[in-house]
Amino acid sequence: MSGIPGPGPSPSGRPLGRSVRNRLMGVRSALSIHSVVGQMFVLQVAVVVVLAVGAFVALMIEIHRADTREADARSLAVARGFASSPGIVEAMKSRDPSAVLQPWAEEARKGSHVDFVSVLTRHGIILTHPLKYRIGTRSTADMAPVLAGRTVREKKTGFLGPQVRFIVPLKEPDGSVVGAVTAGFTIRHIGERVTADLPVLLGATVSAVIITTGGAAVLSRRLLRQTRGLGPAEITRMYEHHDAVLHSVKEGVLIVGSDRRLLLANDEARRLLDLPDDAERRPVASLGLDPRMTELLISERAATDEVHLVGDRLLAMNARPTAPYGGPGGSAVTLRDTTELRALTGQAEAARDRLKLLYDAGVGVGTTLDVVRTAEELAEVAVPRFADVVTVDLAEPVLVGAEPERTTEMHRTAVSRIREDSPLYPVGELIRFAPTTPMAESVASGQAILETDLSVAGGWRAHDPERALRVLEYGIRTLITVPLRARGVVLGLASFWRLESTGAFDEEDLSCAKELAARAAVAVDNARRYTREHTMAVTLQQSLLPRGLPEQSAVEIAHRYLPAQAGVGGDWFDVIPLPGFRVALVVGDVVGHGVHAAATMGRLRTAVHTFSALDLAPDELLAHLDELVAQVDTSEAADESEGITGATCLYAIYDPVSGVCAIARAGHLGPALALPDGTVALPDTPVSPPLGVGGSLPFESAVLRLPAGSRLALFTDGLINNRHRDLDTGLGLLQDALTHPDLTPEETCQTVFDLLLPERPTDDVALLIARTRLLDPSQVAGWDVPSTPAAVSRVRDNVAHQLATWGLDQAAFTTELIVSELVTNAIRYGTQPIRIRLLYDHDTLVCEVTDSSSTSPHLRRAATTDEGGRGLFLVAQFAQRWGTRYTARGKIIWAEQALRDGAAGEPTTDLADVLLDQWEE
Repeated sequence: MSGIPGPGPSPSGRPLGRSVRNRLMGVRSALSIHSVVGQMFVLQVAVVVVLAVGAFVALMIEIHRADTREADARSLAVARGFASSPGIVEAMKSRDPSAVLQPWAEEARKGSHVDFVSVLTRHGIILTHPLKYRIGTRSTADMAPVLAGRTVREKKTGFLGPQVRFIVPLKEPDGSVVGAVTAGFTIRHIGERVTADLPVLLGATVSAVIITTGGAAVLSRRLLRQTRGLGPAEITRMYEHHDAVLHSVKEGVLIVGSDRRLLLANDEARRLLDLPDDAERRPVASLGLDPRMTELLISERAATDEVHLVGDRLLAMNARPTAPYGGPGGSAVTLRDTTELRALTGQAEAARDRLKLLYDAGVGVGTTLDVVRTAEELAEVAVPRFADVVTVDLAEPVLVGAEPERTTEMHRTAVSRIREDSPLYPVGELIRFAPTTPMAESVASGQAILETDLSVAGGWRAHDPERALRVLEYGIRTLITVPLRARGVVLGLASFWRLESTGAFDEEDLSCAKELAARAAVAVDNARRYTREHTMAVTLQQSLLPRGLPEQSAVEIAHRYLPAQAGVGGDWFDVIPLPGFRVALVVGDVVGHGVHAAATMGRLRTAVHTFSALDLAPDELLAHLDELVAQVDTSEAADESEGITGATCLYAIYDPVSGVCAIARAGHLGPALALPDGTVALPDTPVSPPLGVGGSLPFESAVLRLPAGSRLALFTDGLINNRHRDLDTGLGLLQDALTHPDLTPEETCQTVFDLLLPERPTDDVALLIARTRLLDPSQVAGWDVPSTPAAVSRVRDNVAHQLATWGLDQAAFTTELIVSELVTNAIRYGTQPIRIRLLYDHDTLVCEVTDSSSTSPHLRRAATTDEGGRGLFLVAQFAQRWGTRYTARGKIIWAEQALRDGAAGEPTTDLADVLLDQWEE
C-alpha cells in the first residue's frame, strides 16, 4: 500500500512475522488522521475531554457554593443559639465575664464544629476567643448595625485570617443591646472541604473519560475490522486481486451463509465436489453432497482435518464459524485432497503402532522374575493390538529353572485371545509338535515361520487334523511362530494367530513378531535363571532349617517359616534341648537374600548348636557368636568375599523347674509375652549391636519369671515391618493377635500370620510360639551333701527311697551307681556347698550334683595300675548322656537316663566286661 512503510527488523534482528506486521499496519491506519477511523476517534476523544473538564469545573463551583451556604447557615444558627442561651446576659454583667463565657464559647465552638464563637461588648471588645491572647482586644466587626438590633453577615479578615461570620446582637429582656455574639468559618476551612471532595470528582471525571474513550476505541476497532484501515485505493486494489488469489489456490474454499446457502465456492472446491455452475446462492442441502458433508457445512461447528469420502477421493475438511470473528453468521470451509497422503499416513501409523507395541512390550514384559507370569505378559501385550490369539509354549525344564535341550515337546504356558472359545490347546497341555508343523520347523531352524494362509497350508494339520479343522472353522487364517531364543538356546515358542476378518500377517508383522519374541526371550531367560537360583536357595535353606522339632517337655512349640517372594533370605529359628529339662529358643536373621544368605544362616545355626553344647548363658553364647562372625568377616574380607556382618540373633533359655527365662539379643527385635490372663507385653530386654559390629561392647541378658501357660513369641522383622506400616503399628497388631489365651500355639501362629502378613511378603518371616510348662515340685528332689565319705551311703538311701516313691524301683541300681560316682567325685575334688538334685519327667530321669569348685572332670581310660579314674567311665556307659555346666557359684555335673517302662536303659555290654576291660593292657 502506498504511504505505508514496509516492515522493518524486530529488536532481535529477525523480520517481523506476517501477523505482527498486519497488526502494526492496522494500528497505523486506525490512528492516521487521514482515515475515517482516526478522525472519528480524535473527535470523540476531544468531545469527551471538553465535556469532562466542563463538568468538573461546574461541580467544583457548585460544591463551593454549597459549602459556603452550609457554613453560613451553621454560623448563623450557632450565633443565635449562643446569644439566646440562658445566663449569657447575666454573665456579661459579672465582674469577670471572660472567665464565665470563655468555657461556654469553646464548648459551643467544638460542639458545632465552627471555627470560632466570640462574645463582644457594645464597644467591640472581645470577651471570648479561640486565641486566648486576643481576649480584651478590639474586634474588627462593625458594631453600628448590631447596636441597632440587626444581625450582620461579614466577610472580612480577622485574627484567624479571611473568614465569613455572623454577628447577632445580645439583648436585655427589654430589648436593649448589651453586646454581640459572632460565629463563623475561615475561608481556608471552606476550601479544605472542597479539596476533600476533589479526589472523588477527579476519579469520577477520569473514569468517565476512560470509559468513554474505551467505548470510542471499541467502535473504532470494529470499524477498523470492517475497513481494514484501508483507504479507497487500497480497498479497490484488494478486490482486484481477490478472484485471482481465490481461484488459483490448490485448496477448495467454501463460504456458507447463516441461511444455509452457499455464498462462495472457488474453482478447486467446484472440482473436488463436482458442483454445478449455479451452485452459489443455492441451499447447501440441494447440491447433492454426502449427508455427513452437508451436515458439516450447515452446522456452523468447528472441524479440523475431518476426513470425508467423496467418490474415490478422501477430502480433509477444516471448518470454522465466521460469527466469532466479527463476520456475519455462517462458516468458512476448506477442502484438501489427501487420498495419496492418506495411504502414506496409514503406513506411517502402522509403523508407529508397531513401535509403540515394542515399547510397551519392553516395559510390560518381564516385570516379575516368574517364568509363567512373563509368558502371560507377552501374550497379553500382543492381544488385540498385534494378533487375535497368542500362545506361548515353554520347554518343561524352563519352568523349573533348568536349561533345556532342543526339543519339540512343549508345555502350553500362556494363552491370550479376544474370545474365550478358542479351539487351540489350553494352558497346561503338554504338546509334542509333529515335524511338519511350523512350530517344529521353527525350533529346528531357530527362525520365525510365517504362514499367510493356513487354509492352503498342509504341514500344520498333520499334528492334529481334527483340531486343525476346528481352528479353520473358528476363523483363524494366518500364523507367525517365533522361537524364544536366549544365549543360543531355544526356551520355547511364541505363536501369533489372526482371524480372517483381521487380515493376514505380512513381512513387516514378521519383523515385529521377531522383535517381540527376542525381548520376551531375554525376560523368560532371566526368570528361568532366577527360578534356578531361587530353587537352589530354597533347597539349601530347607536343608539347613530344622526339619522337625526335638522332643522336650519344657515348652509346647509351634512355628512358621515363610520365604520372601523376592527370594530366599537368611531368617532362621531353632529349638535346642538342654540338660535339666531346660530348652533354648533361638531366632536369627541374616541380611540379604539368596544362596549366600541361606549358607550364612546354616553356618550361624551350626555355631549356635555348638556353643549350646557348652551350656553357656545367653549373653556368653552371643559373645562367642559375635567373635566368630568377626573372625569370619576378617578372613573373608581378605578374599574379597561377602561377609556376615549385620546378622541378628535372639537366644533364650527357659528352665521349667524354676520358671525362669534368660534372654539376650544381638540387634534383634525383642520377644512378645502373653500371660495366661490374656495380658500381652513387650518385655524390656537389653539390646546389643548386631553380630560382628559389637567390637568390645559386652552383651547383656534379661531374666523373666514366666507363669505356667505363658506364651513367648519370637519373630524376625519380616513379620512386623513392611512398606505399608511402621514398626509400632506392626507390634501393636502382634499384641492384638496374642490376646487370646485359649488358643494353642499352633492356632496362635496361624492367627498372627493371618493378621500381620501381607499378600506378597517382601522379606522372610520366621515365627516361634512357645507355651511354657512348669515341673511339678513332686517331680523334684534334692539333698545337701556333707564332705565326708560316709555321706555317700546316706545319699544312695535317699535316692533309692525317692525312686521308690516315683515308682522307679527298676532304675534304682543304675541310678545309685551314677549317684555314688558323681557324689564321690564332688566330695573328693569339689568344695562346699555340695548338693544333689533328682528331676523326673515322663521317661527321663536327671541327676545333678552341684559344688562350688570350677574344676571339671574329664573322661579318660584308666591305666592298669590306676586304682581310680573309672567312675566317669561307668557313668558314661549307664547314662544316656552326661556333662558339666558352669554357674556363677561353681559347676553342675549331670547325668540323664532314658527310662523305658520305669527302668533305666541298660548298657550294650555286660558290667563285668566293662570293668574288666579297664585292666586290659
